Amino acid sequence: MGIKTNQSKVVKQAVMGKIHHPIRSSKYRVSHEGVPFILPATGSITYGLHVGDSAFDLSGDHIEPSVSLRNENTAENDALMTLACLGNEATVISGDAKGEKGYVLGGHGGIEHTIVEFKESTLEQLCIDDKIQIKAYGQGLKCLDNSDIIFMNIDPDLLEKMDLQYENGVLNFPVACEVPAYMMGSGIGSPTGFSGDYDIMTADEKTVKEYGIDNLRFGDFVCLLDCDNTYGRGYLKGAVSIGVVIHSDCIKMGHGPGIMTIATSKKPVIKGRISDRCNVKDYISLD
Repeated sequence: MGIKTNQSKVVKQAVMGKIHHPIRSSKYRVSHEGVPFILPATGSITYGLHVGDSAFDLSGDHIEPSVSLRNENTAENDALMTLACLGNEATVISGDAKGEKGYVLGGHGGIEHTIVEFKESTLEQLCIDDKIQIKAYGQGLKCLDNSDIIFMNIDPDLLEKMDLQYENGVLNFPVACEVPAYMMGSGIGSPTGFSGDYDIMTADEKTVKEYGIDNLRFGDFVCLLDCDNTYGRGYLKGAVSIGVVIHSDCIKMGHGPGIMTIATSKKPVIKGRISDRCNVKDYISLD
């Protein structure tokens, strides 16, 4: 059977951000092999990369697909990062692409970018500093079947489309792969899972291939084993979290594809089920 939630009680608010210029904190990025590179990285309009494309084998670092938003006012950007949820409707409200629709992919912690998916034809009309307004909807969503299951960062309408099954006290999520807790790196220890992301470490190529992590795409759902995101991000035996891939693989030590949490539990009442329908694009279309 499907899950029961308090969807009808969840509040929807407008938040907004500007398309953010690429960020360079330093010219070089040093790989986990100690090699310095100059590469494209976070921010901007990223042409030709969308939800469903591979998050690996790019000549770049921490690449955010499609469009990256930010507000220079810290408090306003915190609101954007915290309230915008996976699947929320996004509308261009300035510039040549005014009126075009997209949806939120997720929030990239540290750089504090909100990533929004648009069609390639829309990207061609967008400019840096164009404004995007989002119908923020999802924080406060509760699972009425089991209070041990915590939802975060996901649009209730998207969750409903996924038709998740709750059977024998366990919520089943379609996922691309399972990830052991020891592979989670940058972002561990963050005070909340309700904003930003944390990375799957990919320096160990053998382990990456063993778990099929090298096949991940932007927008894929993953199951994080023994990972608790209830009151921050950390290790807890038996805990399970579900996340979505929001940025690309990285060359830096302790980094890799970014995962934004959408569900978590301290108890093993969530299960990842390997499925072909394990990507956001399987449930949302911009065509």
